[in-house]
Amino acid sequence: MSEKKHAKHISFDQEAHSSASDEDQKAVEVIPIVGRVHLLPPKHLSRNSIMIEGVEAVAEDQDQVVEPKGSTNNSDHRKKLAVLDAADSEGSDVGQVDQKEWRHKLVKSGSDKNGATIDHDELHSRLLTKKQLSEMAWGVRELSRRLGSMRLKFRVKTIFILTKIYDQDLIPKTRELVKWLLDKERDVKYTVYLERDLKTNKKFDAAGLLEELRQDYVAAGELEEENSQDLNRRMRWWDEGMCRTRPHTFDFVITLGGDGTVLYASWLFQRIVPPVLSFALGSLGFLTKFDYEGYQETLTKAFNEGVTVSLRLRFEGTIMRSQPKRQVRITDGQSGESGSGEDDDALSNANRDLVEELIGEEKEDEHTHKPDGTYEILNEIVVDRGPNPTLSYTEIFGDDEHFTSVLADGICVSTPTGSTAYNLAAGGSLCHPENPVMLVTSICAHTLSFRPIILPDTIVLRVGVPYDARTSSWASFDGRERLELRPGDYVTISASRYPFASVQAPGRRSEDWVNSISGKLGWNTRQKQKAYKKWEK
Repeated sequence: MSEKKHAKHISFDQEAHSSASDEDQKAVEVIPIVGRVHLLPPKHLSRNSIMIEGVEAVAEDQDQVVEPKGSTNNSDHRKKLAVLDAADSEGSDVGQVDQKEWRHKLVKSGSDKNGATIDHDELHSRLLTKKQLSEMAWGVRELSRRLGSMRLKFRVKTIFILTKIYDQDLIPKTRELVKWLLDKERDVKYTVYLERDLKTNKKFDAAGLLEELRQDYVAAGELEEENSQDLNRRMRWWDEGMCRTRPHTFDFVITLGGDGTVLYASWLFQRIVPPVLSFALGSLGFLTKFDYEGYQETLTKAFNEGVTVSLRLRFEGTIMRSQPKRQVRITDGQSGESGSGEDDDALSNANRDLVEELIGEEKEDEHTHKPDGTYEILNEIVVDRGPNPTLSYTEIFGDDEHFTSVLADGICVSTPTGSTAYNLAAGGSLCHPENPVMLVTSICAHTLSFRPIILPDTIVLRVGVPYDARTSSWASFDGRERLELRPGDYVTISASRYPFASVQAPGRRSEDWVNSISGKLGWNTRQKQKAYKKWEK
């Protein structure tokens, strides 16, 4: 049971499970689901909102059966992984013309008699209406709050291990961890996935490790010589493509490294994120909550007694590329000849206005921009001047409103988790990770009045390069995938439907964060002021 009085003990498995409160031992229906914490409770979603995959939480009054992805159950609930009300999308109060056109295409592509249905991977949060985005963000926050008071028990069989392999000191530790997980003393025969580069690493010595394990099993009489290949199949190798296309393969993620390793785990899992338990083997360690020296006890308790999970807000960033705007040829009614000497060539960008195309009255062309890649990020999205020697010029929009024009080295849009990273270095505010906000901070702005601002996570933010900008800008996502934004391009930033499931030390959520900023950043650390020493008259 959890340490808190009203906490619940929940087992996630593909078989029957139960949930019981300390006060009432009230039985609930079976929850046949896999351990993936990432989406909304169905009770919090209206008919107009997005119903995505199963939810792994049962609160006091929540006893609905949620089918896992890949289930053979053909119920209507599983047929509608994502539901979008066509009528609601037509009257959307968020997004500009070209995005409404993309939303309209998504609605038409999957319509049926029960309403419009689409694949959940096709719908991005930037396409949601204001109401849908607010409900989605609220649902994730509510789920995170409930999970914070629960101990979640998973039946772990497949473990994903991510190591900072370029640090040679961590290779022996990784080998030690893998040997312990595959040892004959374990009650469960785990399957361990390791980065493919370790397969040929001499220090890791995968072949030697398997031979050591085989000899231990044979000596204990638990493995026949002719069945030794069974052990080989329990050590497998992953690559980036596998993480993107088959995240359900993994039940649990273990990272060995620092905060950068955790960010890399978030980058690998661009949609569903298995629970991530991080051992502190890096420098600072805001996201690494466990000491490696006690890894055996930590993992034994996690697998046998369950874990507490914190859902960290992630952003969804989409690059929108400007498309050539064509002229309409005007012909003479009598001769049929063109009334203009110009062909159907693209108009000069100098004649276009980004503000008008996004929120203005130029609605005759619904194809001004098209998406060119979407990324889920945990820390921040930065739009800066890149290699250009001069300041970047960008425009910032929130929903259907133009916020401001920015002349600066760049703009940093950070999650609460990333508030202690680039955002802090740029002069932004520290923010508790449970706050549902977006932090917008300028990088060396040309005006002294551009103070950092904090926006709600229900806003769809857009940062674009105007057509008359002197230079292009560059966008980076968690410090990766650096892309050029040419004049007319922009990036949309919105709350993601796929939060990052971070395993927390029990009963220390807020305390951990306060201790981290005090101990690691020296927040408000100073010599204590002396008291007055009274003197006798």
